[in-house]
Amino acid sequence: MAEITPDVIEKIITQVIKETRSDTVRPFSYDAANELISFGADRIGAEGPTCPPKYELAKWIDHTLLKPEATKEQIEKICDEAIQYNFASVCVNPTWVPLAYRKLRGHSPKVVTVIGFPLGATFPEVKAKETELAIERGADEVDMVINIGALKSGDLALVEHDIRSVVRAARRHIVKVIIETCLLTDEEKVTACTIAMHAGANYVKTSTGFSKGGATVKDVALMRKVVGSKLGVKASGGVHTYEEACQMVEAGATRIGASASVAIVSNGSAASKPGY
Repeated sequence: MAEITPDVIEKIITQVIKETRSDTVRPFSYDAANELISFGADRIGAEGPTCPPKYELAKWIDHTLLKPEATKEQIEKICDEAIQYNFASVCVNPTWVPLAYRKLRGHSPKVVTVIGFPLGATFPEVKAKETELAIERGADEVDMVINIGALKSGDLALVEHDIRSVVRAARRHIVKVIIETCLLTDEEKVTACTIAMHAGANYVKTSTGFSKGGATVKDVALMRKVVGSKLGVKASGGVHTYEEACQMVEAGATRIGASASVAIVSNGSAASKPGY
């Protein structure tokens, strides 16, 4: 793969924008969806990626509790809910990984934790060690936050080193790269996704849920365009209903991060709209 340099990134951005704005008529795809969204569409009436029914969608959801005030009892509760509804995983802060591992051992939901969360502004070596410890204590997957300031400063080498350090420490466990879309321009989103691919990540992810915005259909479609079928795309932050989750899936998401997971897959509604 070509070295990640500003020139390489510029070529990728130019190609993505060109394809997104193309007037060529083609069969429905994530590319076509992104084009329509770029022109202002918020719903797409076409045969394409479809949302599974609620019981099936549960397998796409990382049932999430990342609030700093979360208690042991609350972590145990989301683990029980993950088993009951057959969610893909629970996503918890690193300190709760051993508990989640014990609760979920022998069941299908996995344990996901977060690295460098929520700011992403620590040293690559610290993120790598945090990853190593989390996996040793039971994490199956890690969701890391990129060095956002380095990306916006144009220090692409540091951004790649940061991600690659976590990928290596994860020892073939799944790594999702949180790019915090609400803080980036479209060009920076393309750059972040491209570097994540180059560094060996498995997913790109929209948001921490702790900044000024969460997942949007437009961002998910753009991220899918950049990574194609090479990586998964996780939509997280502000997904509260089945309908909202479906919009993300139809735009190209293959994983959903939500704290309102039970409401999404049941007939109930979330009592409140938490940040994540």
